[in-house]
Amino acid sequence: MNAPVMTKSAELIVPEGVYAETVLSVTHYTDRLFRFRMTRPAGFRFRSGEFAMIGLVVDGKPIYRAYSIASPSWDEELEFFSIKVPDGPLTQHLQRIRPGDKVLMRKKPTGTLVLDALTPGKRLYMFSTGTGIAPFASLIRDPETYEKFEEVILTHTCRQVAELKYGFDLMDEIRNHEFLAEIVGDKLKHYATVTREDYPFQGRITDLIESGKLFTDLGVPPLDPAVDRGMICGSADMLKDTKALLEKAGLTEGANSKPAEFVIERAFVG
Repeated sequence: MNAPVMTKSAELIVPEGVYAETVLSVTHYTDRLFRFRMTRPAGFRFRSGEFAMIGLVVDGKPIYRAYSIASPSWDEELEFFSIKVPDGPLTQHLQRIRPGDKVLMRKKPTGTLVLDALTPGKRLYMFSTGTGIAPFASLIRDPETYEKFEEVILTHTCRQVAELKYGFDLMDEIRNHEFLAEIVGDKLKHYATVTREDYPFQGRITDLIESGKLFTDLGVPPLDPAVDRGMICGSADMLKDTKALLEKAGLTEGANSKPAEFVIERAFVG
């Protein structure tokens, strides 16, 4: 029998196929970005890089949106990284959650940004803009990523320097983690760029790929379908443009049912 769950707006009988989890912590990075962690249901299983439908009860009705799970599959808690949209149907409410509040989550995770959707390779690129870093926050903290790839390159492009902080926090967390630090070692490179402020690395990731500056800065050769694999998560335009550049370099798009050289998360487009 389903138990009633208290939310801010109403008492709700949790429907079948839905969890009601407790918020454990909330970190506000900027007036546009925040991170939160919540309890993980005992029976909830997912692959690092997948997303879930999470939601809140608003005016007596649940509203859900697709959110990449930012924590790795081994984590005992669930982490999410979100944008704040002032009039967003969900995020205008989600950005106000506090520890102890309840968040709804549907039971079935899914997504294409998983290691299983890629063919074996040597170097894995994770191209992200804004909150598109979330699925990669999961994957860079998963030991399996480093079993499958010799080198992992996370690119994160934002408008302003302050919006990069979540990525730097992740890197610090890995370096200071009791077992991840040794597993990751020097295999992970973090390449952060901004488009609207002065910063050592500036520009859209697509421009940096096209000009070759990305590879020069990292000290690696240009994209090669024989050894390089890619994952892309960001805005619709960024997905389209980055996909075109990877295809130009000879990489083929893959999926869960047909692994190949790169994958895209399309759940958040449109």
